[in-house]
Amino acid sequence: MIKEIPSIFNDVIGPVMRGPSSSHTAAALRIGKIARQMVKGNLTHVINDFNKDGSLATTYHGHGSDIGIAGGVLDFEANDSRLVNSLEEAKSAGVEVTFNIIDYKAEHPNTYKMTMKSDIDETVSLTAISVGGGMIEIQDVDGIEVSIKGDFYETLVFFDNVDCEILNKKCECIKGIINDFDYCTTSINNKKGLVVLKTQEEINKDVLDNIKNTSGALNIISLNPVLPTMSHKDCEVPFLTSEKMLEVAKKENLELWEAALLYESKRGNISKQEVFDKMKEIVNIMINSVEEGLKGTEYENRILGPQSWMIEEAQKQSKLIPGDVLNRIIASITAIMEVKSSMGAFVAAPTAGSCGGLPGTIIGTAMQLGKSVDEITKAMLAAGMIGIFIAEHATFAGEVGGCQAECGSGSGMAAAGLVQLVGGNIIQSVDAASMALQSVLGLACDPVGSRVEVPCLGKNVLAGTNALSSANMVLAGFDKVVPLDETVTAMDQVGKMIPVELRCTELAGLSIVETSKRINKKIN
Repeated sequence: MIKEIPSIFNDVIGPVMRGPSSSHTAAALRIGKIARQMVKGNLTHVINDFNKDGSLATTYHGHGSDIGIAGGVLDFEANDSRLVNSLEEAKSAGVEVTFNIIDYKAEHPNTYKMTMKSDIDETVSLTAISVGGGMIEIQDVDGIEVSIKGDFYETLVFFDNVDCEILNKKCECIKGIINDFDYCTTSINNKKGLVVLKTQEEINKDVLDNIKNTSGALNIISLNPVLPTMSHKDCEVPFLTSEKMLEVAKKENLELWEAALLYESKRGNISKQEVFDKMKEIVNIMINSVEEGLKGTEYENRILGPQSWMIEEAQKQSKLIPGDVLNRIIASITAIMEVKSSMGAFVAAPTAGSCGGLPGTIIGTAMQLGKSVDEITKAMLAAGMIGIFIAEHATFAGEVGGCQAECGSGSGMAAAGLVQLVGGNIIQSVDAASMALQSVLGLACDPVGSRVEVPCLGKNVLAGTNALSSANMVLAGFDKVVPLDETVTAMDQVGKMIPVELRCTELAGLSIVETSKRINKKIN
């Protein structure tokens, strides 16, 4: 299978979305969008089977996988305001969406087994996984192995009654028709063969007809990408470790945000200015989330009401322990979390469950210090660069690595962004990230009431306060001791050692205390 290099905009900062969870809601939506494209007729049934021992069995409703799937098959975007009612929208459109908890072998805790049926007697099945932060992979279609991540135009050419030799000949025939492609792979299962073409542009209908007539294909399915940044063959980036990045930065005299521009421009095959402008757009969405949250949000089906405004009010009344920057961070983080919990639009950074920690810390600090949007953008780029090292060598998925993968990662990224924001150098930024990550290893993921609110809000605030402390300690000259690359390696190891019950499965910790059970019964 093809392993693509991580992108800041695909893997780290984003998607722009609604819903409680990026790995459940946004990822489910992307899986649904791809699944819908596999059926040529009008959808009538979408059947979802979740493994009884996986994360989705207990969380698919509370974390929004159900509305994500429904929104995806309706071709909604992740930030569509209709998403909250997507199950009703699907029913009105004549699509029956059902969910079953069954016993089957699944290697990944976020495994989706889906079957789509249409009004022209089509039946298409697939297996997909959500790997964290909204990233996905389709692993098989009708039992034939594939690797579809939504970062290419994909053309699936199906054959019946073939062996490996015949399939390879048909693949060569197709290559002769399509000269411009990034990858061409073959898979076979029980004499059913599949050729998959990954391209930068959609293959037009005349060419597809030529492929079908010439190769004798049984069926052809065309898929559009669902990720913001497309991948491309022979992609080369200047570094994938912080050690290598620091070598390049020293040679080229780069700040951390400039290293991020260099990296993402190579990864996305776009200009550095385009990278900066894209991040600036995202930053403005983040700022809007803070402002909307501070105004107060309303949503019936949630645990926590609006609280972010209370910090400013209490500060005016001198009720708080002094700490202007810290208190602004708490208010900003809370505001973003409340927008998320009220189904407002926000940015997953690096996930929805940790969406407040990174942007709330950077924006809250910037507001208090009078920093510009461009300065915030540079800080967010710096944070995104640290996120690349985590995406490449560890994980953002709470189901795989606990909350250290979500709020913990956000904390390390925020620490680096803060150092950038106040004028620290690239070495200090990297060291602050390492120090912050060292402090959160082993953090459990145990949401209350099947909602990403408690203790998620507190852990997002923890991410911010830890980032602020780590940034200040490094700026003061403290020794981080363990380099970032080694810390990320340890983070990956520790995450895999956290019991599965404490990895967003709601089988232990605060998820199963009596109060949580009462809340779960009331709101679910």
